[in-house]
Amino acid sequence: MDGTVLARIAAIIFVSVAITAAVVEMSREEERQAVRPAQVTAPDVDALRAEQRRCQALGEAAASDHDCLAVWAETRDRFLGRDTGTGRTGGE
Repeated sequence: MDGTVLARIAAIIFVSVAITAAVVEMSREEERQAVRPAQVTAPDVDALRAEQRRCQALGEAAASDHDCLAVWAETRDRFLGRDTGTGRTGGE
C-alpha cells in the first residue's frame, strides 16, 4: 500500500468515529430532555389563577372591583419580576 491510500483509509475511519460520537451524544441529549419532571405549580399560583378567572368572568365590572385590581397588580408584578413580598392565597 502506498501512503495516499493509507491516509484515505485513516481519514475515513476518523470521520466515521466522529459521526458515531456525534450521534451518540445527540441521543443522550434527547433522553435527558424526555426524562424532565413536570413543573409543579405552587398553591398560591392556583389561588391567583382562580381569582384571575373570576375577574375575567366579571367582564367590564372587574375594572371597578377592588379585589380584581389587586389581582392584576400582583400578576403584573410577577410578570415584571418584582418582589412585593406579599403572596395572595385567596380573597383578602
